[in-house]
Amino acid sequence: MPTFDIAMPLTLLLVVTAAFLLNKRAEKKIKATMTEEKEFQTKDILMFAIVIAVVVSTIALTSYFNPGNMFENILLAIFLGSYTMLLFTFTHLFSDIKKRRAQIFSICIGIASLITGIASLLEPLQDPATPFRVGAFFGLTIICFAIAAYEQKKNDDGKKTKWYLAAQPPALFLLIFIFFNILHFENTLNIWFPYVLDIFGATFAILIILYISPMFNWKTVGIFAALLTILDIILVFSGPMITAANTFTGLGLPVIIYLPNIPFYHNAAGVMAFRGLGLGDFFFAGILAIQTFHKFGKKYGYTAIISMVISFTIWEIFMQDIITYFNLHGFPNLTGLPATVFIITGWIPIAIIGTLMYKKQKEPTTPLQTELPTESTSNDSP
Repeated sequence: MPTFDIAMPLTLLLVVTAAFLLNKRAEKKIKATMTEEKEFQTKDILMFAIVIAVVVSTIALTSYFNPGNMFENILLAIFLGSYTMLLFTFTHLFSDIKKRRAQIFSICIGIASLITGIASLLEPLQDPATPFRVGAFFGLTIICFAIAAYEQKKNDDGKKTKWYLAAQPPALFLLIFIFFNILHFENTLNIWFPYVLDIFGATFAILIILYISPMFNWKTVGIFAALLTILDIILVFSGPMITAANTFTGLGLPVIIYLPNIPFYHNAAGVMAFRGLGLGDFFFAGILAIQTFHKFGKKYGYTAIISMVISFTIWEIFMQDIITYFNLHGFPNLTGLPATVFIITGWIPIAIIGTLMYKKQKEPTTPLQTELPTESTSNDSP
């Protein structure tokens, strides 16, 4: 039975549009930090696809042989380190701000930490870790306010990056992840999944799009789109992609955004239905939109975003029926579909139209030649 949903398509639209709007300034900053303007070549894209296949397959395989959750602990440490470095690196790029903005930034992080600490005192969130949780968030609040006071005494023109500003968002992320996911007790309210998880997931999706998209060009993004779609189809239907997604979900890592189906409905077991979309799919749509903009202009960039969202929405409506069909025809364990297919089928028509129009505009025009009467000169003397 077709099921309509507006939550996930709307989130896809908002995340990709946000990355699209922020890209202009971020791209200049990112390229300015590079010693040379590095762009992916075809061999890099091939290697990128191979790495994705190996990582996803390894996660799926090792999840079956996981004594004492050793693999999960290693995976958790790797991804936490990667997210922390991404937050620090990106914030550091934009930390060359003047005193007033630096103070506002620190105060905002401090207030967010203070609110989280106070909320931890509420009864639904109280557990054996509450004293440590409150102390950690109040401590971060004091540090942030101290940095704001320190900025007041500095004579700063805003031309130097500030590591102590860049360290604040990763610190807040780590504390929230540790105290509301890792040290979460079953008898307390779980606010990490899906609410806080989705906020950080959307944030990281935007950062990944902004950080990596400058390395693509029109040629390599086409190769990447084709390879990733084929790879996604293979990994989803053979099982590793879904197994890896379940592993990440169990760890609470913000690599998938989960949203309730809107309009709300409950499945046969009486549980509210949720839909999930990986950050890789947000990244996929983001780089396609940005590279379309670079190639054909802003109008085509926005059109590509809208077309991809419409395509995604249509596929999602009939997704359960498609899964049921495949369950009955050789894929009984299939529980999801490759979202790259949903996205690329919306992008391809815009890319084709843009290419055809671009070629038409580049075609040389042959000027019209008009024959002028030949002037004859006469040397006849009177």
